[in-house]
Amino acid sequence: MTDIIAILMPGDMGHATGGVLAHHGFDVITCLDGRSDHTKGLAADAGFRDVGSLDAVVTEASMVLSILPPAAALGQGSDVAAAMGRTGAKPVYVDCNAISPMTTKDIAAVIEAAAAPYIDCGIIGLAPGKGPANNPGPRFYVSGNDTAPMEALDGKGFQVKAIGSDVGRASGLKMCYAGLTKGTWSLHTAVLLAAEAEGLSAELREEFAYSQGQTLDQMESRIPRIPADSGRWVGEMEEIAKTFADAGVPAGFHEGAAEIFRLLEKTPFASETRATLDTSRTLDETIKETARHLPKP
Repeated sequence: MTDIIAILMPGDMGHATGGVLAHHGFDVITCLDGRSDHTKGLAADAGFRDVGSLDAVVTEASMVLSILPPAAALGQGSDVAAAMGRTGAKPVYVDCNAISPMTTKDIAAVIEAAAAPYIDCGIIGLAPGKGPANNPGPRFYVSGNDTAPMEALDGKGFQVKAIGSDVGRASGLKMCYAGLTKGTWSLHTAVLLAAEAEGLSAELREEFAYSQGQTLDQMESRIPRIPADSGRWVGEMEEIAKTFADAGVPAGFHEGAAEIFRLLEKTPFASETRATLDTSRTLDETIKETARHLPKP
């Protein structure tokens, strides 16, 4: 493997991942045609090199990491495979998105049809560089026929854990994990929205303070931050629902979670980014505004 790694695209997780790789001496590249000023700024701050096109990306990089909202994962895989077809280059393609095992297998088929290696990857944890200074970083779980190229990055700002040769295992683990974490946040939001609609917010808050203090603390710290991520989490909940349905587990809970995130996406708070988040906004303010977007009975 050469020292050139591509990140598509440099959002919150992508730019942080590229940033730690650059810190460890890798030449991190991307293509920014048509991307927002915000994305271009993240790429510049992380030390990315913009090579201008996907054709240039696949020609220069030994490995391409796809990190973007799950709804765009298959389309990007197809675009990269087309670039491989035009150029003849065959870099390792690593899908790091929050997608179901079925979706990652669909992308693997597209990449493998272009005769390039494919690695399934699921990321669990905060973006690299977040948290305490001694934090080893998030875990990048990987599966596939040959995961050695990703395993070589273990300790370069994040952890890499191989969990088998079958494509879909890494994505499945991510889906089960996020089914708990983001699923719990959506349940908390749904409960508070129902109480607000019934005029019971004060009473429920008092009871939570009395008997569910730790949960209330989690609600107060987490829910005001969710709208900034709500748009891309809709697709993640849909992918979790697909995963559960394929396993014979009822999918309705996470289909409902997707609806909660759609409600949060309708609030003015959804225009924030993690960098511009209003950290003074309270749980009550978030729930009252979101409740305004509930469908009328």
